Amino acid sequence: MNQSLAERSHKHIWQPFTQMALVDEPIPMVSGNGATLTDIDGNVWIDGISSWWTCSHGHAHPHIAKRVSEQIHTLEHVIFAGFTHKPAIELAERLLPVLPGEMKRMFFSDNGSTAVEVGMKMCFQYWFNIDQKRTTLLAFHDSYHGDTFGAMSAADRSAFSEPFHPFLFDVTFLPYPICEKTLNEGLKIINEIKSPIAGIIYEPLIQGAGGMKMCKPQQLDTILQHVKQLGGICIADEVMVGFGRTETLFASDQLEVKPDIICLSKGLTGGTMALGATCCAQFIYDAFLSQDKLKTFFHGHSFTGNPVACSAACASLDLLLDPETLQKRTHIMNMHNAFQSKLKSYPIAKNIRQSGTIIAFEVGDGASYFATLRDQIWEHFKSRHIILRPLGNTIYILPPFCITDQQLETIYSAILEFLESL
Repeated sequence: MNQSLAERSHKHIWQPFTQMALVDEPIPMVSGNGATLTDIDGNVWIDGISSWWTCSHGHAHPHIAKRVSEQIHTLEHVIFAGFTHKPAIELAERLLPVLPGEMKRMFFSDNGSTAVEVGMKMCFQYWFNIDQKRTTLLAFHDSYHGDTFGAMSAADRSAFSEPFHPFLFDVTFLPYPICEKTLNEGLKIINEIKSPIAGIIYEPLIQGAGGMKMCKPQQLDTILQHVKQLGGICIADEVMVGFGRTETLFASDQLEVKPDIICLSKGLTGGTMALGATCCAQFIYDAFLSQDKLKTFFHGHSFTGNPVACSAACASLDLLLDPETLQKRTHIMNMHNAFQSKLKSYPIAKNIRQSGTIIAFEVGDGASYFATLRDQIWEHFKSRHIILRPLGNTIYILPPFCITDQQLETIYSAILEFLESL
């Protein structure tokens, strides 16, 4: 008996962030084009969240596809210890100068979690290598940095990580500075810390998985300035907010305090290939240069610096730096801004907020990932072939830059329709 793709998938595949006992069979997608995906039944879906915030230029972009095809026919992979190749060199030479701060070195990995792991290990080993005992790491409540153990340790303790809490290392958590009250609470916690601070890891301006919480640059700057005064290293997790998602190319561009380490992934390749990168200032790198081999950065991945992924990233960077992309981003921002005025006429739409091409709000009071309303919201958009996967009762739009006015208006209309149904 022939089984459908959905049945075969449901039989063999364990999906992420999914209680498999409670879900229907997954929807097989067969192709993508721009801001849309087409399923096996021929239905066209609008991707309103860039497929988990990755596909910044849309699906199956011809320029990226061309570069990937050329590379995979030339050099698909090579061990990156003791060897190198042009795509990696080109990416480092082009990306480092446009990053915030004085980034001088790029270390490759393969996703956002590993980019964060590398950043934290750089920070901790920096202090080890210069013979200073600094082990206190600061992070923010409601933060999310990935699902590997180091990334979980630096993320807010939640139901997601509860089975692993006994195995996570200690981190000092601060409230995200979304207002003067939480800012002052954070400063008070920092001032009460007795041990020297190794560093702080943070999502600049927007906490993604934590519910699209947003803070003003000045408030985050105040925290970072305080940490810098105490000698701590600033680690910016730009995995979600990087590559044009906010009003600037990188969220840290809007901050006075620039990071010492930047973690990148998702939009790095425009969602085409898995690739992570951790970039650092020269003083970090210099602490690892030694005649003592024990000061080596002993970290790596099988697919470190993969040539095909690096080629995809170079092609994505071509598109990102094209003036036409800036125009598209600005146009999306303006459309979101106009949509805000419509949302404000619905009292049930709470805490409406926007940063660049990202707009978010809560349906009802409070924000909870496990809100019972979540399934109702998700089913509403699925029935209209719109991928707008809510974070609990938080609805957000994070579209590909290539999305059309009509596609955005379709999303807006579906949101208003849902609010009216309540």
